[in-house]
Amino acid sequence: MTLSSSDPAWFPLAVRLDDVPVLVVGGGEVAVNKVRLLLAHRARISVIATRLVADMRRWVEDGVLTHIAQDASDAAVRAAIPGCRLVYVATDDRALNRRIAAIAHDLNVLACAVDDPQPSSFITPAQVHRGVVRIAISTGGAAPVLARRLREQVEATIPDGTGALAGFMQAERERVGAACPDIVRRRRVWEAFLDGQGASAARAGDMARARDVLDALLSGDGPGGEVWLVGAGPGDPDLLTLRALHMMQNADCVLYDQLLSPDLLDRVRRDAELVFVGKRRNRHTMPQEEINAELVRRARAGQRVLRLKGGDPFVFGRGGEEIEALLHSRIPFQVVPGITAANGCAAYAGIPLTHRDCAQACMFVTGHARADGVLDLPWANMARPGQTIVIYMGVAALPVLCAELARHGLPDDWPAAIVERGTRPDQRVFTGTLADLPGLARENGVGSPALIIVGQVVRHRVVSPSIAAPSIASSSIASPHDASRTDP
Repeated sequence: MTLSSSDPAWFPLAVRLDDVPVLVVGGGEVAVNKVRLLLAHRARISVIATRLVADMRRWVEDGVLTHIAQDASDAAVRAAIPGCRLVYVATDDRALNRRIAAIAHDLNVLACAVDDPQPSSFITPAQVHRGVVRIAISTGGAAPVLARRLREQVEATIPDGTGALAGFMQAERERVGAACPDIVRRRRVWEAFLDGQGASAARAGDMARARDVLDALLSGDGPGGEVWLVGAGPGDPDLLTLRALHMMQNADCVLYDQLLSPDLLDRVRRDAELVFVGKRRNRHTMPQEEINAELVRRARAGQRVLRLKGGDPFVFGRGGEEIEALLHSRIPFQVVPGITAANGCAAYAGIPLTHRDCAQACMFVTGHARADGVLDLPWANMARPGQTIVIYMGVAALPVLCAELARHGLPDDWPAAIVERGTRPDQRVFTGTLADLPGLARENGVGSPALIIVGQVVRHRVVSPSIAAPSIASSSIASPHDASRTDP
């Protein structure tokens, strides 16, 4: 992702402040917050202000900061800045703050005018501290309250013992480096340590047990290769499971197909090898047998192989075939389910898959034809009232699908919908009937990936701001919730 010319190009950076001169201009409550943060990083602080609030006075008395009892004149600031690494400007005079930030800029020293990103050359992110671990969250000054809310969420997910864990790893780093000169094996040892009992022991303060686990990893051949079959969900990266995200961050290579959006692939570890093995209609980049063989080959070479699939690997994802190949070759594997397209796309489109009044069952089928072009589906079982049919990979065969369902007993005006690129920002939803849905799809250029939903539940579609449908196209069927017959 690249920034537009109008976006602020804030670069995240960790700066050493231990015994480093830092200047704070201002002696009020806003300045207190910055001084408190700087004290936690052991900076050598000077404060320019004529008056100090109680906390500031106490710190001066304790000798942890130096008070320059002057007005924040240009001369005083120019005299105090040289030698400083950072300048915080925290007075209640916005114009004065901007003038002092400009002086710091002229002297080639980074300055932050508090709550005013425009004249600032750096900003302070929201921070999570766990010992030596520092997690910083920034919105580039655009939404500080959002940054703080995100910090709260991160705080809740980071165990208190993470600082102890980081301290243990720091203490053992040199020893592990000497035992594992190969950087790939060294990384694998540390990752196996973090994913196993060693990290739990270190977080609990049992360093002897943690060291035993690490020694066992160092004395062996290290973790072997493995395959992870992971469902990435229907498209929205926020629908990834935590387990899926963890594996995406630890894989050595990723075999993926065309159903995955670039936003999803951005969550993969940066140095992982990405291998496209996608299948498109009448054009297979890599046949399934070759995909199976590639999974086995890479695992035998010691790689952690991520087979990343849209939706769920066991719902029309051919995950079962891949597992059979892995079992036959005695390759260890893990399966991580994902939100399947039927659930995700229906939810984002506002269509319930079941409903007490009209649909007590739901059937998933694939509209992909056999090699001989025949669409072999259980038409008689599908063409029944009281159920919902969800058809995967059916756009190309949509006219045949609708015609056959009607031929086997469903009325021409039976409700149906298409959800194109479901859960993504460019999602489109078209509602109609078996008679007119193929025409709607053709007129609007609907393409894959798209999901077809057939059943009375389409009439119960709810279009509401609370439903996360990013973009909704025109509808041609009346709904009890949509008298205008047109989506907003």
